[in-house]
Amino acid sequence: MQHTLTYTVPEDGLTIDAILQQKWKLGKKLIHDLRMQKAVTDTNGELLQWKLPHQKGEVLVFKWEGESSNYLTSDQIPLYVAYEDEYLLIASKPRGVATHPNDTGQNHTFMNTVMNYLKSKGQNYGEHVHRIDEGTKGLVVIAKNPIVKGMLDRMLENKEIVRTYEVIVEGQVKNQHGTIRAAIGNDRHHPTRKRVSPSGQLAITHYEVVGKHDQFTKIHAILETGRTHQIRVHFAHLGHPIVGDDLYGAKRTPTKTYELHAFKVQFIHPITGEKIVVEDKR
Repeated sequence: MQHTLTYTVPEDGLTIDAILQQKWKLGKKLIHDLRMQKAVTDTNGELLQWKLPHQKGEVLVFKWEGESSNYLTSDQIPLYVAYEDEYLLIASKPRGVATHPNDTGQNHTFMNTVMNYLKSKGQNYGEHVHRIDEGTKGLVVIAKNPIVKGMLDRMLENKEIVRTYEVIVEGQVKNQHGTIRAAIGNDRHHPTRKRVSPSGQLAITHYEVVGKHDQFTKIHAILETGRTHQIRVHFAHLGHPIVGDDLYGAKRTPTKTYELHAFKVQFIHPITGEKIVVEDKR
């Protein structure tokens, strides 16, 4: 499929080579593909030289053939779009829905719904940059073309995408704020449960108490690492499992759900350079 991306040069003297290699830090294969496809023009369709410096404010147009997304489409799940532009989409995944398919033919996940939305707008590419657990609701960042996907992947790896979770836990958490550093590994006694384990992967969670009740504490947590079930495991390890999270020792609630919400995401936009701060208003 053909991808299109426009880019406004942010400063004098930048060449296309410098933009792709230094600013965007694209991989060699993708840069080679763009070069071979003569992918970069001005707004009039005139081919541009890759080593020629450009002035601030010039608009570069990238058009190239690349991969498309192969998710089946589905309109079975309501989609709340919190932010969207030419390059990326931030939408809210409902609780009880998987982020993406795990089996061939599976089509009732969040990404099937996202693909249905994008295809209704004539677009054929959408890939999630991170995922959240099926039982967690909240914001997921989705790239709308492969260049942006690569940039966002690198930003996530470099901890430049900050995701804040609101969580309600059992009991009263003593400290007003803190950092939990406890490695997480598999629980050999349970196929899906994780546990704190010295031989597990490093996991770091920062938290701040934002509200208290006699029996509960409301917390905002930021992940420095992104291990499976990280917040759930860490607060259970402190003796404060998430309300309703019976997998990790909490009392089961009538709804059989747990109180974890990925409600805020913030980062510097990889293309425009503006600060993006999005909250889930659902």
